[in-house]
Amino acid sequence: MKNVAVNLCRLLLSGVFIFSGFVKAIDPQGTQYKITDYLQALHLGGLLPPLATLGLSVGLAAIEFCLGIFMLFAIRRKLTTRIVVLMMAIMTPLTLWLAVANPISDCGCFGDAIVLTNWQTFAKNVVLLVAALVTAKWPKEMFRFVSESNQWIVINYTFLFVLGISSICLYYLPLFDFRPYHIGTDLRQGWQQMMEGEESPYADFFIERTDNGEDITEAVLSDSSYVFLLVASHLEEADDSRLDLLNELYEYAKEHGYLFLGLTASGEQAIERWRDMTGAEYDFCHTDDITLKTVVRSNPGLLLLKNGTIINKWSCNDLPEVEEELTAKPLEQLEIGTMGADSVPTKLLKLLTWFVLPLTILVVADRTWMWTKWVRRKRRKLLQNVGAERILHKSE
Repeated sequence: MKNVAVNLCRLLLSGVFIFSGFVKAIDPQGTQYKITDYLQALHLGGLLPPLATLGLSVGLAAIEFCLGIFMLFAIRRKLTTRIVVLMMAIMTPLTLWLAVANPISDCGCFGDAIVLTNWQTFAKNVVLLVAALVTAKWPKEMFRFVSESNQWIVINYTFLFVLGISSICLYYLPLFDFRPYHIGTDLRQGWQQMMEGEESPYADFFIERTDNGEDITEAVLSDSSYVFLLVASHLEEADDSRLDLLNELYEYAKEHGYLFLGLTASGEQAIERWRDMTGAEYDFCHTDDITLKTVVRSNPGLLLLKNGTIINKWSCNDLPEVEEELTAKPLEQLEIGTMGADSVPTKLLKLLTWFVLPLTILVVADRTWMWTKWVRRKRRKLLQNVGAERILHKSE
Protein backbone atom coordinates (compact mmCIF):
# COMPACT_ATOMS: atom_id res chain seq x y z
CA MET A 1 0.00 0.00 0.00
CA LYS A 2 2.86 2.36 0.77
CA ASN A 3 4.39 1.71 -2.64
CA VAL A 4 1.05 2.34 -4.39
CA ALA A 5 0.41 5.53 -2.40
CA VAL A 6 3.86 6.96 -3.13
CA ASN A 7 3.65 6.28 -6.84
CA LEU A 8 0.11 7.66 -7.12
CA CYS A 9 1.31 10.86 -5.42
CA ARG A 10 4.32 10.90 -7.71
CA LEU A 11 2.12 10.64 -10.84
CA LEU A 12 -0.22 13.38 -9.56
CA LEU A 13 2.68 15.74 -8.90
CA SER A 14 4.39 15.00 -12.20
CA GLY A 15 1.18 15.55 -14.18
CA VAL A 16 0.41 18.89 -12.53
CA PHE A 17 3.99 20.18 -12.71
CA ILE A 18 4.44 19.14 -16.35
CA PHE A 19 1.18 20.77 -17.41
CA SER A 20 1.75 23.90 -15.33
CA GLY A 21 5.33 24.29 -16.59
CA PHE A 22 4.35 23.66 -20.20
CA VAL A 23 1.52 26.22 -20.37
CA LYS A 24 3.89 28.78 -18.83
CA ALA A 25 6.69 27.86 -21.26
CA ILE A 26 4.53 28.38 -24.35
CA ASP A 27 3.37 31.81 -23.12
CA PRO A 28 6.36 33.43 -21.36
CA GLN A 29 4.97 36.94 -21.72
CA GLY A 30 1.66 35.93 -20.16
CA THR A 31 3.54 34.54 -17.15
CA GLN A 32 5.63 37.71 -17.08
CA TYR A 33 2.48 39.83 -16.84
CA LYS A 34 1.24 37.65 -13.96
CA ILE A 35 4.58 37.98 -12.12
CA THR A 36 4.27 41.76 -12.52
CA ASP A 37 0.77 41.57 -11.03
CA TYR A 38 2.15 39.68 -8.04
CA LEU A 39 4.90 42.26 -7.51
CA GLN A 40 2.39 45.10 -7.69
CA ALA A 41 0.13 43.32 -5.19
CA LEU A 42 3.14 43.10 -2.86
CA HIS A 43 3.92 46.80 -3.49
CA LEU A 44 7.14 45.82 -5.30
CA GLY A 45 6.02 46.91 -8.76
CA GLY A 46 9.16 48.85 -9.70
CA LEU A 47 11.63 46.47 -8.11
CA LEU A 48 12.51 44.44 -11.22
CA PRO A 49 12.93 45.62 -14.82
CA PRO A 50 10.91 43.88 -17.59
CA LEU A 51 13.88 41.79 -18.70
CA ALA A 52 14.24 40.38 -15.18
CA THR A 53 10.56 39.48 -14.89
CA LEU A 54 10.75 37.82 -18.31
CA GLY A 55 13.77 35.82 -17.14
CA LEU A 56 11.83 34.80 -14.03
CA SER A 57 8.94 33.73 -16.24
CA VAL A 58 11.11 31.48 -18.42
CA GLY A 59 12.99 30.15 -15.39
CA LEU A 60 9.82 29.30 -13.45
CA ALA A 61 8.37 27.45 -16.44
CA ALA A 62 11.59 25.49 -16.91
CA ILE A 63 11.82 24.55 -13.22
CA GLU A 64 8.21 23.35 -13.04
CA PHE A 65 8.39 21.38 -16.29
CA CYS A 66 11.73 19.77 -15.41
CA LEU A 67 10.59 18.85 -11.90
CA GLY A 68 7.48 17.24 -13.39
CA ILE A 69 9.55 15.14 -15.80
CA PHE A 70 12.05 14.24 -13.06
CA MET A 71 9.21 13.10 -10.81
CA LEU A 72 7.72 11.06 -13.63
CA PHE A 73 11.01 9.32 -14.39
CA ALA A 74 12.08 9.16 -10.71
CA ILE A 75 15.31 11.04 -11.44
CA ARG A 76 17.44 12.10 -8.46
CA ARG A 77 14.58 10.98 -6.25
CA LYS A 78 15.67 12.45 -2.92
CA LEU A 79 16.75 15.82 -4.31
CA THR A 80 13.74 16.19 -6.63
CA THR A 81 11.15 15.37 -3.96
CA ARG A 82 12.76 17.77 -1.49
CA ILE A 83 12.73 20.61 -4.04
CA VAL A 84 9.06 19.89 -4.79
CA VAL A 85 8.25 20.03 -1.06
CA LEU A 86 10.12 23.34 -0.79
CA MET A 87 8.19 24.83 -3.72
CA MET A 88 4.83 23.71 -2.34
CA ALA A 89 5.77 24.95 1.14
CA ILE A 90 6.28 28.40 -0.40
CA MET A 91 3.33 28.39 -2.79
CA THR A 92 0.70 27.08 -0.37
CA PRO A 93 0.91 29.97 2.15
CA LEU A 94 1.17 32.41 -0.76
CA THR A 95 -2.05 31.12 -2.31
CA LEU A 96 -3.72 31.23 1.12
CA TRP A 97 -2.87 34.94 1.25
CA LEU A 98 -4.29 35.34 -2.27
CA ALA A 99 -7.49 33.57 -1.24
CA VAL A 100 -7.94 35.70 1.87
CA ALA A 101 -6.79 39.11 0.60
CA ASN A 102 -7.82 38.58 -3.05
CA PRO A 103 -5.36 41.11 -4.56
CA ILE A 104 -5.36 39.13 -7.82
CA SER A 105 -8.40 37.35 -9.21
CA ASP A 106 -6.43 34.56 -10.93
CA CYS A 107 -3.18 33.05 -9.66
CA GLY A 108 -2.05 32.14 -13.20
CA CYS A 109 -0.70 28.73 -12.19
CA PHE A 110 -2.11 27.17 -15.37
CA GLY A 111 -1.84 30.27 -17.55
CA ASP A 112 -4.94 30.89 -19.65
CA ALA A 113 -5.54 27.17 -20.19
CA ILE A 114 -7.38 26.59 -16.89
CA VAL A 115 -8.50 29.51 -14.74
CA LEU A 116 -9.03 28.69 -11.05
CA THR A 117 -10.38 30.86 -8.28
CA ASN A 118 -7.95 31.70 -5.49
CA TRP A 119 -9.66 29.30 -3.06
CA GLN A 120 -9.57 26.52 -5.67
CA THR A 121 -5.87 27.19 -6.14
CA PHE A 122 -5.23 27.02 -2.40
CA ALA A 123 -7.13 23.70 -2.12
CA LYS A 124 -5.13 22.32 -5.04
CA ASN A 125 -1.85 23.33 -3.41
CA VAL A 126 -2.82 21.71 -0.10
CA VAL A 127 -3.38 18.41 -1.92
CA LEU A 128 -0.09 18.78 -3.80
CA LEU A 129 1.78 19.62 -0.58
CA VAL A 130 0.49 16.43 1.06
CA ALA A 131 1.47 14.41 -2.02
CA ALA A 132 4.92 16.03 -2.02
CA LEU A 133 5.45 15.15 1.65
CA VAL A 134 4.50 11.51 0.95
CA THR A 135 7.01 11.20 -1.89
CA ALA A 136 9.73 12.96 0.14
CA LYS A 137 9.14 10.56 3.05
CA TRP A 138 9.65 7.44 0.93
CA PRO A 139 11.47 8.53 -2.27
CA LYS A 140 12.97 5.09 -2.90
CA GLU A 141 9.48 3.64 -3.35
CA MET A 142 9.28 5.53 -6.65
CA PHE A 143 10.17 3.02 -9.37
CA ARG A 144 12.49 4.19 -12.14
CA PHE A 145 11.71 4.36 -15.85
CA VAL A 146 15.38 4.81 -16.77
CA SER A 147 18.53 3.60 -15.08
CA GLU A 148 20.75 5.95 -13.11
CA SER A 149 23.45 5.76 -15.77
CA ASN A 150 21.08 7.20 -18.43
CA GLN A 151 19.35 9.84 -16.32
CA TRP A 152 21.64 12.56 -17.62
CA ILE A 153 20.06 12.15 -21.08
CA VAL A 154 16.57 12.89 -19.77
CA ILE A 155 17.83 15.80 -17.64
CA ASN A 156 19.66 17.56 -20.48
CA TYR A 157 17.04 16.83 -23.13
CA THR A 158 14.18 18.11 -20.93
CA PHE A 159 16.06 21.27 -20.02
CA LEU A 160 16.97 22.07 -23.64
CA PHE A 161 13.44 21.26 -24.85
CA VAL A 162 11.62 23.57 -22.43
CA LEU A 163 14.05 26.44 -23.04
CA GLY A 164 13.72 25.89 -26.79
CA ILE A 165 9.92 25.98 -26.62
CA SER A 166 9.99 29.21 -24.60
CA SER A 167 12.42 30.83 -27.05
CA ILE A 168 10.32 29.89 -30.08
CA CYS A 169 7.11 31.17 -28.47
CA LEU A 170 8.83 34.40 -27.48
CA TYR A 171 10.15 35.01 -30.98
CA TYR A 172 6.90 34.08 -32.73
CA LEU A 173 3.62 33.60 -30.82
CA PRO A 174 2.45 31.04 -28.22
CA LEU A 175 2.23 27.55 -29.69
CA PHE A 176 -1.26 27.10 -28.22
CA ASP A 177 -3.53 30.12 -27.85
CA PHE A 178 -5.98 29.68 -24.96
CA ARG A 179 -7.11 33.31 -24.97
CA PRO A 180 -10.41 34.55 -26.46
CA TYR A 181 -8.55 36.13 -29.40
CA HIS A 182 -7.19 33.03 -31.13
CA ILE A 183 -7.35 32.51 -34.89
CA GLY A 184 -10.91 31.71 -35.94
CA THR A 185 -12.57 33.80 -33.19
CA ASP A 186 -15.64 35.74 -34.27
CA LEU A 187 -15.04 39.00 -32.39
CA ARG A 188 -18.20 40.59 -33.74
CA GLN A 189 -20.42 37.88 -32.31
CA GLY A 190 -18.66 37.97 -28.92
CA TRP A 191 -18.76 41.76 -28.79
CA GLN A 192 -22.47 41.84 -29.69
CA GLN A 193 -23.22 39.32 -26.94
CA MET A 194 -21.39 41.57 -24.50
CA MET A 195 -23.38 44.60 -25.69
CA GLU A 196 -26.61 42.66 -25.14
CA GLY A 197 -25.65 42.04 -21.53
CA GLU A 198 -24.58 38.41 -21.91
CA GLU A 199 -21.46 37.10 -20.20
CA SER A 200 -18.52 37.68 -22.53
CA PRO A 201 -14.72 38.01 -22.28
CA TYR A 202 -14.82 41.10 -24.50
CA ALA A 203 -16.10 43.60 -21.94
CA ASP A 204 -12.88 45.63 -22.17
CA PHE A 205 -12.51 45.42 -25.94
CA PHE A 206 -13.14 48.78 -27.59
CA ILE A 207 -11.68 50.87 -30.42
CA GLU A 208 -11.83 54.65 -29.99
CA ARG A 209 -10.46 57.32 -32.29
CA THR A 210 -7.63 59.33 -30.77
CA ASP A 211 -8.82 62.65 -32.21
CA ASN A 212 -12.43 62.79 -31.01
CA GLY A 213 -12.91 59.69 -28.82
CA GLU A 214 -15.54 58.21 -31.16
CA ASP A 215 -16.14 54.49 -30.53
CA ILE A 216 -15.77 52.68 -33.86
CA THR A 217 -15.68 49.12 -32.52
CA GLU A 218 -18.89 48.06 -34.24
CA ALA A 219 -17.88 49.65 -37.54
CA VAL A 220 -14.49 47.87 -37.55
CA LEU A 221 -15.93 44.48 -36.60
CA SER A 222 -18.75 44.81 -39.13
CA ASP A 223 -16.42 45.58 -42.04
CA SER A 224 -17.12 42.88 -44.64
CA SER A 225 -13.69 43.33 -46.20
CA TYR A 226 -10.27 42.72 -44.68
CA VAL A 227 -9.03 44.85 -41.79
CA PHE A 228 -5.41 45.07 -40.61
CA LEU A 229 -4.96 45.91 -36.92
CA LEU A 230 -1.49 46.82 -35.74
CA VAL A 231 -1.52 46.05 -32.01
CA ALA A 232 1.02 47.88 -29.85
CA SER A 233 0.06 48.15 -26.19
CA HIS A 234 2.77 50.75 -25.54
CA LEU A 235 4.47 52.38 -28.51
CA GLU A 236 7.29 53.59 -26.25
CA GLU A 237 8.38 49.95 -25.80
CA ALA A 238 7.44 48.65 -29.26
CA ASP A 239 9.97 46.86 -31.46
CA ASP A 240 10.73 49.07 -34.48
CA SER A 241 13.01 46.65 -36.34
CA ARG A 242 10.43 45.69 -38.99
CA LEU A 243 9.12 49.11 -39.92
CA ASP A 244 9.67 48.67 -43.63
CA LEU A 245 7.37 45.65 -43.71
CA LEU A 246 4.68 47.48 -41.75
CA ASN A 247 4.76 50.42 -44.14
CA GLU A 248 4.68 48.09 -47.15
CA LEU A 249 1.63 46.31 -45.72
CA TYR A 250 -0.05 49.66 -45.13
CA GLU A 251 0.62 50.73 -48.73
CA TYR A 252 -0.73 47.37 -49.95
CA ALA A 253 -3.87 47.77 -47.79
CA LYS A 254 -4.36 51.34 -48.99
CA GLU A 255 -4.04 50.28 -52.62
CA HIS A 256 -6.70 47.58 -52.25
CA GLY A 257 -9.04 49.58 -50.04
CA TYR A 258 -8.47 47.59 -46.85
CA LEU A 259 -8.72 49.35 -43.50
CA PHE A 260 -5.41 49.58 -41.62
CA LEU A 261 -5.49 50.83 -38.02
CA GLY A 262 -3.03 51.01 -35.18
CA LEU A 263 -4.35 50.09 -31.73
CA THR A 264 -2.49 51.37 -28.69
CA ALA A 265 -2.91 52.52 -25.11
CA SER A 266 -0.17 55.14 -25.51
CA GLY A 267 -0.85 58.84 -25.45
CA GLU A 268 -0.75 61.33 -28.31
CA GLN A 269 2.89 62.22 -27.67
CA ALA A 270 4.02 58.61 -28.07
CA ILE A 271 1.89 58.23 -31.20
CA GLU A 272 3.43 61.33 -32.79
CA ARG A 273 6.91 60.12 -31.89
CA TRP A 274 6.14 56.76 -33.55
CA ARG A 275 4.93 58.55 -36.68
CA ASP A 276 8.02 60.75 -36.82
CA MET A 277 10.31 57.78 -36.29
CA THR A 278 8.61 55.33 -38.65
CA GLY A 279 6.93 57.54 -41.22
CA ALA A 280 3.62 55.80 -40.42
CA GLU A 281 0.62 57.27 -42.20
CA TYR A 282 -2.06 54.98 -40.74
CA ASP A 283 -4.49 56.19 -38.09
CA PHE A 284 -4.23 55.15 -34.45
CA CYS A 285 -7.04 54.30 -32.07
CA HIS A 286 -7.08 53.81 -28.32
CA THR A 287 -7.72 50.44 -26.70
CA ASP A 288 -7.22 49.11 -23.16
CA ASP A 289 -3.57 48.08 -22.67
CA ILE A 290 -4.37 44.80 -20.86
CA THR A 291 -6.73 43.85 -23.67
CA LEU A 292 -4.03 44.57 -26.26
CA LYS A 293 -1.56 42.38 -24.36
CA THR A 294 -4.18 39.65 -24.37
CA VAL A 295 -4.97 39.97 -28.07
CA VAL A 296 -1.43 39.23 -29.23
CA ARG A 297 1.73 38.47 -27.25
CA SER A 298 3.91 40.80 -29.25
CA ASN A 299 4.58 44.53 -29.20
CA PRO A 300 3.79 45.28 -31.93
CA GLY A 301 1.75 42.43 -33.35
CA LEU A 302 -0.53 42.28 -36.37
CA LEU A 303 -4.10 40.97 -36.72
CA LEU A 304 -6.03 40.37 -39.91
CA LEU A 305 -9.83 40.42 -39.62
CA LYS A 306 -12.61 39.71 -42.06
CA ASN A 307 -16.27 40.10 -41.09
CA GLY A 308 -15.07 40.51 -37.52
CA THR A 309 -13.32 37.11 -37.51
CA ILE A 310 -9.60 36.77 -36.81
CA ILE A 311 -8.14 35.31 -40.00
CA ASN A 312 -4.48 35.51 -39.02
CA LYS A 313 -2.10 37.00 -36.47
CA TRP A 314 1.64 37.58 -36.49
CA SER A 315 4.36 38.72 -34.13
CA CYS A 316 6.68 41.58 -35.04
CA ASN A 317 9.36 38.99 -35.86
CA ASP A 318 7.14 37.13 -38.32
CA LEU A 319 5.28 39.81 -40.25
CA PRO A 320 3.91 38.70 -43.63
CA GLU A 321 5.66 39.85 -46.77
CA VAL A 322 3.80 40.77 -49.93
CA GLU A 323 6.18 40.23 -52.84
CA GLU A 324 6.28 42.94 -55.51
CA GLU A 325 4.80 40.65 -58.15
CA LEU A 326 1.88 39.85 -55.82
CA THR A 327 0.91 43.40 -54.84
CA ALA A 328 -1.70 43.56 -57.61
CA LYS A 329 -3.53 40.53 -56.18
CA PRO A 330 -6.22 40.91 -53.50
CA LEU A 331 -5.88 39.09 -50.18
CA GLU A 332 -8.40 36.44 -51.27
CA GLN A 333 -5.77 35.18 -53.71
CA LEU A 334 -2.86 35.26 -51.25
CA GLU A 335 -1.93 32.77 -48.58
CA ILE A 336 -1.93 35.40 -45.84
CA GLY A 337 -5.57 36.18 -46.62
CA THR A 338 -6.75 32.68 -45.76
CA MET A 339 -7.47 31.30 -42.32
CA GLY A 340 -4.17 30.43 -40.66
CA ALA A 341 -3.46 26.83 -39.75
CA ASP A 342 -4.16 26.52 -36.05
CA SER A 343 -4.75 22.79 -35.77
CA VAL A 344 -4.33 21.60 -32.18
CA PRO A 345 -3.97 17.90 -33.18
CA THR A 346 -1.15 18.81 -35.58
CA LYS A 347 0.69 20.75 -32.90
CA LEU A 348 0.22 17.94 -30.39
CA LEU A 349 1.60 15.49 -32.95
CA LYS A 350 4.69 17.64 -33.38
CA LEU A 351 5.20 17.74 -29.61
CA LEU A 352 4.87 13.97 -29.42
CA THR A 353 7.38 13.61 -32.25
CA TRP A 354 9.97 15.98 -30.80
CA PHE A 355 9.71 15.25 -27.08
CA VAL A 356 7.57 12.27 -26.08
CA LEU A 357 8.76 9.90 -28.83
CA PRO A 358 12.52 10.32 -28.14
CA LEU A 359 11.98 9.77 -24.41
CA THR A 360 9.79 6.74 -25.11
CA ILE A 361 12.51 5.27 -27.33
CA LEU A 362 15.04 5.96 -24.58
CA VAL A 363 12.89 4.22 -21.96
CA VAL A 364 12.34 1.16 -24.17
CA ALA A 365 16.05 0.96 -25.03
CA ASP A 366 17.06 1.46 -21.40
CA ARG A 367 14.64 -1.18 -20.09
CA THR A 368 15.71 -3.61 -22.82
CA TRP A 369 19.36 -3.04 -21.94
CA MET A 370 18.65 -3.54 -18.22
CA TRP A 371 16.68 -6.69 -18.99
CA THR A 372 19.52 -8.16 -21.07
CA LYS A 373 21.93 -7.33 -18.24
CA TRP A 374 19.65 -9.13 -15.82
CA VAL A 375 19.40 -12.15 -18.15
CA ARG A 376 23.20 -12.28 -18.57
CA ARG A 377 23.69 -11.99 -14.83
CA LYS A 378 21.19 -14.78 -14.17
CA ARG A 379 22.79 -16.97 -16.84
CA ARG A 380 26.25 -16.35 -15.46
CA LYS A 381 25.05 -17.19 -11.97
CA LEU A 382 23.35 -20.33 -13.27
CA LEU A 383 26.51 -21.43 -15.07
CA GLN A 384 28.52 -20.79 -11.94
CA ASN A 385 26.11 -22.93 -9.94
CA VAL A 386 26.21 -25.73 -12.54
CA GLY A 387 30.01 -25.59 -12.56
CA ALA A 388 30.13 -25.76 -8.79
CA GLU A 389 27.82 -28.78 -8.79
CA ARG A 390 30.01 -30.59 -11.34
CA ILE A 391 33.12 -29.94 -9.31
CA LEU A 392 31.35 -31.19 -6.19
CA HIS A 393 30.14 -34.26 -8.07
CA LYS A 394 33.67 -35.10 -9.32
CA SER A 395 35.13 -34.65 -5.88
CA GLU A 396 32.64 -37.17 -4.55
